[in-house]
Amino acid sequence: MKSIDKKIAKANRLLNLLIILVAVLVAILGIVIGVRNYIDSRKMDLSFSYQTEACLSGDPLKKASSALAPAFASELCVGEANVALGDVSLGEGEKGGLFKLDDYEILYAQGIYDRIYPASITKIMTSLLAIEHGNMDDIVTIQPEDVTLEEGSQMSGMQAGDVVTMDQLFHALMVYSANDAAMAIARHIGGTVDQFVEMMNQEAQSLGMTGTHFANPHGLHDDNHYTTVYDIYLMLNRAFTEQKFTDVMSLSSYTLTVTTAAGSQRTRYLSATDRYLTGEVSAPDNVTVLGGKTGTTSQAGNCLAIVSQNAYGEPYISIVVNAQNKTTLYNDMNTLLSRIN
Repeated sequence: MKSIDKKIAKANRLLNLLIILVAVLVAILGIVIGVRNYIDSRKMDLSFSYQTEACLSGDPLKKASSALAPAFASELCVGEANVALGDVSLGEGEKGGLFKLDDYEILYAQGIYDRIYPASITKIMTSLLAIEHGNMDDIVTIQPEDVTLEEGSQMSGMQAGDVVTMDQLFHALMVYSANDAAMAIARHIGGTVDQFVEMMNQEAQSLGMTGTHFANPHGLHDDNHYTTVYDIYLMLNRAFTEQKFTDVMSLSSYTLTVTTAAGSQRTRYLSATDRYLTGEVSAPDNVTVLGGKTGTTSQAGNCLAIVSQNAYGEPYISIVVNAQNKTTLYNDMNTLLSRIN
């Protein structure tokens, strides 16, 4: 009997040892799995919801696509260089695009990755940096270099020695497309205009504008100052997120009042350069133009980039560049806008 009891006791000890061993193994396995899950949870998700090569298939700078900034994500419209939309066709030499912001869809594209000159559409970037790095209450004294630009340049009438606020410069820049305002903003924020231009190019890189290089803050022609329709979309899409930008881009006019070097005040009425805003051109039925930016030089042609809404309040960005004249520009823009309802 004692022999049987010893055998049972020994079996129980072995069973208990086996149970302990299994418990230890389970605990170790649990720890390993827990550590692995923690490590995985700390990893960044570097996946993309689209193929970079597809979205830049027509980009002349396609080889640089590997340097795309984080701004390229699923919340952006992506597509081919040319996208048909019924019988829509822009004029010879024109480039353009229609972007549906809510659905991240390119509805129409004509050469949107081709290199073009942006003219004063450049000022979207200037205004964006003014918002990001400037203080609208800052006092700025106009310098001779701010007003010494090429003949025929769009100027607000400011003179060296005039005193204005950054907010006044911002309004003159966006409403009237004033080149003297662009220069004063650039100098004040960048310290020098050259340093500000470097900031413009850094911002462009951060937005994924791989087909863009800025040479000045106003858009007067320079062979080394270029962009693409798609990059204009990226830039305007970013600026549209800033309330200051959306508030001012919709204004039909602005009254600029400056304090002269002698202490007196001088006032000038500035009318918007966008003919939709001034009422000279009407958008198609049930389309509301919220605003945007114009641009014109002999090399860039007539250019327009705007944000609009359809009858359901859905936002769109539409861009036409290199039109032969303003009549053609607005006719072609209305062709695009007629397709958003």
